[in-house]
Amino acid sequence: MAIGDLLVKKNLITREQLQAAKQQCQTSSGTIENVLVEMGLVSARHLLEARSEQLSIPMVDLSSFKADPELLKLIPSKVVHRYRLFPVERRNGTIRVATNDPFNLYAFDELRMLTGMKVEPVLAYEDDVARVIKEHYGVGGETVNAMVGDDVEVMTDVSEEDKDLIEMAQEATVVKLVNEILLEAIRDKASDVHVEPFEDDLRIRYRIDGVLHTTTVPPQIRRFHAAIVSRIKILSNLNIAEHRLPQDGGFKIRAHNREIDLRVSILPTAFGSAVVMRILDKTTSLIGLDKLGMQGELLPRFQGLIDQPYGIILVTGPTGSGKTTTLYSALKTICSDKIKILTIEDPIEYYLDGINQVKVNPKIGLTFASGLRSFLRHDPDVILVGEIRDYETAEVAINASLTGHLVFSTLHTNDAVTANTRLLDMGIEPFLVASSVSGVLAQRLVRKICTHCREAYEPDPDQLPSDFEYKKGEVLHHGKGCRECRNSGYRGRFGIFELMCINDEIRELVVGRVSATDLFAAAVREGLKPMRHDGWDKVRRGETTIEEVARVTKRT
Repeated sequence: MAIGDLLVKKNLITREQLQAAKQQCQTSSGTIENVLVEMGLVSARHLLEARSEQLSIPMVDLSSFKADPELLKLIPSKVVHRYRLFPVERRNGTIRVATNDPFNLYAFDELRMLTGMKVEPVLAYEDDVARVIKEHYGVGGETVNAMVGDDVEVMTDVSEEDKDLIEMAQEATVVKLVNEILLEAIRDKASDVHVEPFEDDLRIRYRIDGVLHTTTVPPQIRRFHAAIVSRIKILSNLNIAEHRLPQDGGFKIRAHNREIDLRVSILPTAFGSAVVMRILDKTTSLIGLDKLGMQGELLPRFQGLIDQPYGIILVTGPTGSGKTTTLYSALKTICSDKIKILTIEDPIEYYLDGINQVKVNPKIGLTFASGLRSFLRHDPDVILVGEIRDYETAEVAINASLTGHLVFSTLHTNDAVTANTRLLDMGIEPFLVASSVSGVLAQRLVRKICTHCREAYEPDPDQLPSDFEYKKGEVLHHGKGCRECRNSGYRGRFGIFELMCINDEIRELVVGRVSATDLFAAAVREGLKPMRHDGWDKVRRGETTIEEVARVTKRT
């Protein structure tokens, strides 16, 4: 029975839909299967299941598959990449290979000739086949094989041969290799790409949901380190001849029909240049404050702060803790035609309609402080400063708040109470800090338990942190690992918070320059809930795990 008729028989599509797909096939070069998927009439999963039934070829689940290293050595990586198939089992002179295309007889014939064994295909999802190939043969493996096959030699990374290095970096194969590394990172929703050279190895790691994951790459890729770095330098408009000093730059790409900015930092190390690329997807839609993880009493308290007409609201935390996302979500709640909002950032991480956004450019003298001074002449109601880094920026921001403006900004401090100490250390007078700062929100990001593999369990009380109040018989949750979460048990992130609202008692303590310990005790009396306790509440609700909260917070 034809695949289309089988889909109709299984009530996955109607006869009319099949006819429409056949007419579409006549005007395009696609197969009936591809057209059905493109038209959204049937999913790739249902199509593969129908194909399995049609051809009596079994399906295999590669989501938790463990490969046989000895079997992988039998099949050249070129064949694996060229035909998109993966060896899953060897038994009695027969190799079973997972594929999404059971009609590729040339691939099976070539494999039979290379191994001298019978080849038996089994069906697997295309995405799963691509994933296990990358896991075991490496990202960019096909491209590296082509580079080695073409006998491309990377020039030595020395100044007199920079011209040759530039030519090498412009080679189509090098361009394709860098593109594959970036596309894989974007597909995995990574926030950063790390390219790290060692004496006999080149390691590529992606930061996914705040945790670094080492990506498998072909061992030959070490030979092309200089060309990869040179390609990234060319894209970032950096000096390709400079190998001794750190460099910073960036570039923009279009992938998956959206524009993505990349911030690039290059650092000279003992074995060559290390590269970190921060991925900034400006088309990412902002979510509400409640979706960020603000719950309970904290949400209305924070909403009350951002509804005030003036004052400074600070969001604190380390790099990558979601501070900018929180600020933008706050701006989104108050953005309207009745108020003017100006932002100055480095870089602009999100684009918001109705808000005037400025990117700092120190090379021409446009700094946070100089931009802020210009802002005050544009009659704003609300100002966002990407980060308060120095006395000058802090002074202008405080003056803006004291003249009737609502100012949002970020600081790099570990908790809410030390934000005031940080401003005092910059040289700001205590009475100015006390009279201008309305509230400080400290935050961290923790990983969410994957909803596809979430399961309940009873923990061992002896293994729990001492400050986690566990009731005997209480059920907690974790993820056991599945295809959707890359077998990590986690998928996505959200915030845990602590909010210090500045009242008269805390203002007096700030003016008196009391210690952070005394300030924290006063803030707790006034309603501050420590960030770690906010995390424990979310553990009890089954949203994250004890290990995650313990990883990003310390005992208070």
